[in-house]
Amino acid sequence: MAGKTVTRADLAETVYQSVGLSRTESADLVERVLQIMADSIATGDNVKLSSFGSFQVRSKNERVGRNPKTGEEVPILPRRVLVFKPSNVLKSKINKSMVGSGK
Repeated sequence: MAGKTVTRADLAETVYQSVGLSRTESADLVERVLQIMADSIATGDNVKLSSFGSFQVRSKNERVGRNPKTGEEVPILPRRVLVFKPSNVLKSKINKSMVGSGK
């Protein structure tokens, strides 16, 4: 699966094949799970998926940035950013796959 992007359709197809729901029900299930995650993150809640990782919203303060072409200072407004922190299980799996592929 290296180099491939996993899409909602891929997730729905996997649910369809693994669980036995209809394709429509599988797609609805995937959509609902993603919607719940997005809504929770948007309200500032953390989303933790066991053996996968956690999604957190962090607030960044205002700071001064610089235009690299002109050197002009530009204020960067305060904002909220989404941060993903992988679990140790996922990190371990990623590192094992790199050892096996010789990278």
